Amino acid sequence: MTELITITDAADGVRYVTLNRPEKKNAISTAMRAELFATLQAHDHDDAVRVSVIRGAGDCFSSGYDLSSGLMDDPPYHSAPGDGAWSRQATDGWFSIWDLAKPVIAQVHGYAMAGATELASACDLVYVAEDAQISYPVVRVASPPDWQYHEPLLGMRHAMEALLTGDAVDGIEAARIGWANRAYPADRLAKSVFAVAVRIAGVATDLTQIKKRLVHRQFDVRGGRAAIRAGQEFQALAGHQASVQAFRADPLGAMKRENVAGTDRSE
Repeated sequence: MTELITITDAADGVRYVTLNRPEKKNAISTAMRAELFATLQAHDHDDAVRVSVIRGAGDCFSSGYDLSSGLMDDPPYHSAPGDGAWSRQATDGWFSIWDLAKPVIAQVHGYAMAGATELASACDLVYVAEDAQISYPVVRVASPPDWQYHEPLLGMRHAMEALLTGDAVDGIEAARIGWANRAYPADRLAKSVFAVAVRIAGVATDLTQIKKRLVHRQFDVRGGRAAIRAGQEFQALAGHQASVQAFRADPLGAMKRENVAGTDRSE
């Protein structure tokens, strides 16, 4: 059986975590999420690791949540059943990456969609290929995002446009609006991210940890964490809307119909 993620030590203190379902466009299943969280948490207790880099195998970072799998079947972060159960456990899961003591970098190529943008946004640094496509297309047919990073990280105007249109932005635009730190030509992305990771790994771990805590504490004081968590209420509310109920009855069909409709839109 293929490993859902693979681990590679690339340099002293630098460890790569690769999403390893290329035949499924690295779609994020419950099992993959559980393995990813456990691996990164183990890195926090491993003196050999100073920085982790998450990347995707094959031609993309990740297509997002695996809608064909039972995402609420034994999720890694349990939540009481009822309204908002999915959003609560999704939020807790991504915050488990956010709250790690050691830095985590997302290396995004090809495309990152929906839940994959949540994964990348939970990382401390995000570097993208210039031609990468970043999107949350499900907002066109269903509820707001599960981990609602858009307004706290992008600001009101960019968040509004992203959530009302569901349109993709390329890596250059993703860096311009603040979703990513920098965009690199696709053939330079891996080398550039490796250089950043090595640079970070050269700093004493106690220093990187306290500076990461500082930036997060300032984000929290401004209300960023509370704003992300507030989104859970709207996820729960959206679950009562007819459009969302129709999506949940046939999520793959809804996305396929939207993709077909999207090809007919004029410029």
